[in-house]
Amino acid sequence: MIGTWEIILIVLVILLIFGGKKIPELMKGLGKGIKSFKDGVNGKEEKEESKTESQESKEEK
Repeated sequence: MIGTWEIILIVLVILLIFGGKKIPELMKGLGKGIKSFKDGVNGKEEKEESKTESQESKEEK
């Protein structure tokens, strides 16, 4: 389990490596990547749902 001091140390190392000005850009890019991934997963689920619905409607006819 990661404790408080480990998290603080990791944040400080990231600040030293990237600098304060680059971090907001990195977080923005990370947020866009996560959003894109979630949209892709949700889109895939919606396609599967629509396929099963169309198959069920065909079976009823």
